[in-house]
Amino acid sequence: MKLINIGFGNMISADRLIAIVSPDSAPIKRIVQEARERNMLIDASYGRRTRAVIVMDSDHVVLSAILPETISGRAGNRENENEVNDDE
Repeated sequence: MKLINIGFGNMISADRLIAIVSPDSAPIKRIVQEARERNMLIDASYGRRTRAVIVMDSDHVVLSAILPETISGRAGNRENENEVNDDE
């Protein structure tokens, strides 16, 4: 199982990741609110400003204080590490 660090020692499974998006648009705010109402919201921002909304395949929505670009880069690094390990 590949894990991606989303800040403050929190990890998510890369295999279950669907999207990493910015929380600024109205549709994303609606997704967050609906997840909160269904008790499917996980707030991993530790009270800081939410900078990324992560949508999982289990219908969970995860909030992170790390920028989407940073999380995406970390996910990409995991894939690159696995490619290097496969070559050995």
